[in-house]
Amino acid sequence: MIVRSLQLRDFRNYAQLDLPLGGGVFGLVGDNAQGKTNLVEALVVLSTLKSFRGVVNDAVVRSGAEAAVLRAEVVHDDRREFLIEIELKREGRSTVQINRKRAARTRDLLTALRTSVFMPEDLYLIRGAAAERRSVLDDAVVALNPTHHDLVSEVERVVRQRNSLLKELGPRPSASVLASLDAWDDKLSAVGDELGHARATVIDDITARVQAAYATLAGNAAQVTLTYDAAWRESGLAAALRGARDADLRRGTSTVGPHRDDLVVSIDHLAARTQGSHGEQHSLGLALRMGIHHAVSDRWGSPPVLVLDDVLAGLDPRRKAAVFEQLLVHLPTRQVLVTNPEALPDSPRITRVLRVVAGTINDVTPEG
Repeated sequence: MIVRSLQLRDFRNYAQLDLPLGGGVFGLVGDNAQGKTNLVEALVVLSTLKSFRGVVNDAVVRSGAEAAVLRAEVVHDDRREFLIEIELKREGRSTVQINRKRAARTRDLLTALRTSVFMPEDLYLIRGAAAERRSVLDDAVVALNPTHHDLVSEVERVVRQRNSLLKELGPRPSASVLASLDAWDDKLSAVGDELGHARATVIDDITARVQAAYATLAGNAAQVTLTYDAAWRESGLAAALRGARDADLRRGTSTVGPHRDDLVVSIDHLAARTQGSHGEQHSLGLALRMGIHHAVSDRWGSPPVLVLDDVLAGLDPRRKAAVFEQLLVHLPTRQVLVTNPEALPDSPRITRVLRVVAGTINDVTPEG
């Protein structure tokens, strides 16, 4: 699939943008804080109604405006066309339309436009907090099966409600009020078991792909394994919640469940988070994203739009050129948008270079 055109109005620092795109590799260059990442963020919002910067709220609406409008024309490989329109209001309910009809569910967006995003933070994904790896894993769960979007959201909601109740109950609640906690335990065990199974299935699906991607990036045959660290799955979440109830009441929070799990990445049987070198961790972070991209491409028979947001920043020129070429060669895609504060490495694969200055595209340079 490709995004044929992107239009923005009052989104971040873009007052008005009408950008024709198409297939190929598009470079977005320019100084920091000019709008490169804002532009690719808009594509992600159009795809998921989420931002890699956090919750989509009135912060995305340009100062002085009442609403931000995002619009994309998307063409699938089978020639189906989708017009996605999102209005994000500073006050009141935002609206989402696909082909001029209101979209009732976020997962409808996921089938109209799929994006695969690589970010600078991916270089620290392996040694970072477990929450970051859970987020990547859940994004993969949803990308491979959009119906699971509601499942991930429901787990988050139930955990929040259960934690709120635990804080209210305190360490010594009466037996009569524990019935309400029983009800939330039943809900969490049902949706938590389902999400745990979905995560484990995705890990099985991507492990060999991540291994292959790492071999490409690192140039060696080190063994890469992915393990779902969720001890509660042995006995089931219902039993684990019963066993942790006293601790949960004392601490006022849920100490076991899918919100505490981790994706453990190992290299040659050693945990990469604590035993891997910085270089190995960086390559594994990219390899994890690459493995997911391949899985999503195979699942749908068509690759997502590939977004490379500042992933080359901080690399020396030789490493930058090598990583750039490896990503372009080894990731299936019809369209790539890559941002970089400096000139991109020379590559015959680059279709156009666009210079971003203060929320405007004021220089479009064809290849050659």
